Amino acid sequence: MMPTTFKWTGKTPKGTVQQGELTAETREDVIAALRKQGIIPTIVAEKKATSFKIGGFSRSPSIKERDIIVFTRQFASMYNAGIPIVQSLDIMSKQTENKALRLIVGQVKSDVESGVTLADAMKKYPKAFDDLYVNLVAAGEVGGVLDSVLQRLAIYIEKAMKLKKKVKGAMIYPSVVMAIAVLVIAIIMIFVIPVFSQVFGEMGVALPLPTQIVIGLSNFLSGIGGLILLLIIVGAIIGFRQYRKTSIGRMNTDRLFLKIPIIGNLIRKVAVARFARTLGTLISSGVPILDGLEICAKSAGNRVVEKVVYEVKKEVAAGKTVSEPLAKSDVFPPMVTQMISVGEATGSLDQMLSKVADFYDDEVDDSVQNLTVLLEPILMVFLGTVIGFIVISLYLPIFKLGSVVSGSH
Repeated sequence: MMPTTFKWTGKTPKGTVQQGELTAETREDVIAALRKQGIIPTIVAEKKATSFKIGGFSRSPSIKERDIIVFTRQFASMYNAGIPIVQSLDIMSKQTENKALRLIVGQVKSDVESGVTLADAMKKYPKAFDDLYVNLVAAGEVGGVLDSVLQRLAIYIEKAMKLKKKVKGAMIYPSVVMAIAVLVIAIIMIFVIPVFSQVFGEMGVALPLPTQIVIGLSNFLSGIGGLILLLIIVGAIIGFRQYRKTSIGRMNTDRLFLKIPIIGNLIRKVAVARFARTLGTLISSGVPILDGLEICAKSAGNRVVEKVVYEVKKEVAAGKTVSEPLAKSDVFPPMVTQMISVGEATGSLDQMLSKVADFYDDEVDDSVQNLTVLLEPILMVFLGTVIGFIVISLYLPIFKLGSVVSGSH
């Protein structure tokens, strides 16, 4: 289970009220930890994303990855030019285009002015700066290499965004084609077929089986049956989403996605590329390996991969290498584990992870192109078959009537 941050309020044995935040897997773990410290918890609730008042309305910020990339690059350039952090943040808070991000940067500047570290100030706004971002900034501050860390962050986010766009792009084409196909077929079945059905009824001829099937489906969809089918589909979608929100549901569906032919292989490659890119960036920036694995697990995007990474973290904490537990899993290919093993043996793990990430970025690109090429003829055959069957079914009675008329002469 992925750790969650909880906000708590409690009383000390002397009756003093205290508040704070604690990261744990469950609410019960937080309560147990507080009681060990002698604190009696009164309120323990999951921390929600920070909201901001913008234009008089309180809402969650809408910040895109592109906004973070531009901010990070500009911030790095100013800091590298010798402009102090507070002054850089002040400039960014005035010139950043995104209103929500502009407000956040202003808040961060105020916190830094009051003596808070940049990483701790950014940590308050997870919608803009996630765990990876905050940990890299913290490592950059400690190591005195904040400018290079910010540049590395911008590159990381940019590559992660491109990877995400590739996968989304692969899904858009078939989704649009299927949506149009369903719409066209629905219009034909609900509005066109009833007209032909009425004409056939006036002709008074026995209808062929295919025509009877098409008219029967049309009558079903045009009446209460269509509404029932729509409710079943909507209910199934809502039920699936609710099931995905549960811990066991997310694990089972993520495991199922990995087993789907072609699609599962694409998901696996995306997960490997993300893991390698994230861990490589963290290690090269000076973040401890255990903290890096924790962040990789949280950002895995798939519960099966997340579970594997958490297992790796436990093994590494016990003194083993990263490659050993990875090799035991069926998620990471042998080539990946071997390259990581070589990287660990030669002391160049971050460089090797970067090579793995670059390789699998290309693999994802190829898989997306192959998926598009494969889906296009499948969709065309499906559409041709369905619409062809409907058209032939509508013309069969006309052919039959023509043969009857010819025979009577």
